[in-house]
Amino acid sequence: KTRSIAADEIKKNRVSIGGQPVKASREVHEGDVVEIRKNQIDYKIKVLQIPKSRIGAKLVSLHVLDMTDKEQYELLKMRKLSQDYYRQKGEGRPTKKDRRDMDDFMETENHEADDDTDWEDFFREETEI
Repeated sequence: KTRSIAADEIKKNRVSIGGQPVKASREVHEGDVVEIRKNQIDYKIKVLQIPKSRIGAKLVSLHVLDMTDKEQYELLKMRKLSQDYYRQKGEGRPTKKDRRDMDDFMETENHEADDDTDWEDFFREETEI
């Protein structure tokens, strides 16, 4: 599955080595800097060594060095936060969390309005006149 995903990303020119677009058959050598564009973030990964055989995902970090700018990770955090509070029109009804957030917002708005005016006294005065 991951090879087919990688091949698709390469065909879309989202992967480059040393600033040059690559083909799926391109060999990677020690010291190469692989640049990957994923989710509007530019990742840079330096190959430290090539394992002799296939390894698990947990061991990959021993063979590569993440050189991605901290700014890119901050952009990713900001995008995730903004997506949490923004729903596209027509995406369906609000989730339970969305509804609770709206209720909390409306509750604070109502309390602020109650502090400004005592509506019961206002309506009582209208009926007495």
